[in-house]
Amino acid sequence: MKICDVVKLIENYHPIIPNYDGCDGYKSGDPQQECTGVVCALVPTIDVIRRTIELGCNLLYVHEPSYYMTPDFPEWRGGFRNRVYEEKRRLLEEHGIVVYRDHDHTHAHQPDGIFTGVIRYLGWEAYQIEDPDRMKFVYLFDLPRMTVRELNDHLMDKIGMRGTRFIGNPDVFISRVAIVAHLYPGAFGEATEKDGIYSDYSTCLIRKMEEQGVQAIIPGEIIEWNLLSYIADAAMLGREVACLNIGHFNFEELGAKYARDWIDELCGGQLPIHYVHTGELWNHQLR
Repeated sequence: MKICDVVKLIENYHPIIPNYDGCDGYKSGDPQQECTGVVCALVPTIDVIRRTIELGCNLLYVHEPSYYMTPDFPEWRGGFRNRVYEEKRRLLEEHGIVVYRDHDHTHAHQPDGIFTGVIRYLGWEAYQIEDPDRMKFVYLFDLPRMTVRELNDHLMDKIGMRGTRFIGNPDVFISRVAIVAHLYPGAFGEATEKDGIYSDYSTCLIRKMEEQGVQAIIPGEIIEWNLLSYIADAAMLGREVACLNIGHFNFEELGAKYARDWIDELCGGQLPIHYVHTGELWNHQLR
């Protein structure tokens, strides 16, 4: 089976996005070569590429960018020499590795291809409840009662992390938890103001905490001046609330693990399919 045949199976698995002109697609290599195996990883870091080489695979299926620009062009377009890009590209070319990115289409999948994996591999499927507001990228759970510290430990164990950052008292008990999307302004619709009422994504999440009993938020990317500041103040007032900031890549890591499952099924067991953990972007130093 050629690499392009594997990619075609992946593309046919996802819904069509009309007139698509986005970041998904090939980022390196010759897709006409025979596929020796597939590595599924969230981010094509240098260490992930080295692991792909060790496994003898030549198709690297990823979710996040390869070359440090949001549009994720297959070539460097910075207008200046980027030696890190050059070394990375040379490593891929020397070993005949094709990088294929699947971001927008897996998020367009129903259900979402990333968060299906996150929920499954956290073991939270049985605890998911319906979001009455049907907000985009909001997943609600009524978990068995546990402390914030225990929830942190659970996330570290399941995702493979060395540490977390969190807001709140580690010893308070919580049960209603929301996995939510990125919190930066404009990420999911512009803010609106009508009849003196201001609304944006973060404000809607504050409403969920005030009116629907959500106690802990697990977000993707973060800013600190709205929802997180609300949670900090609520915790200082003795409320049983928390925010667990595990980081964007850790936040979606288990989606890459799940990709191994459905790509293996698409290929009918004809190829070796591996999941490679990206590993943590940040080092941890405690004073």
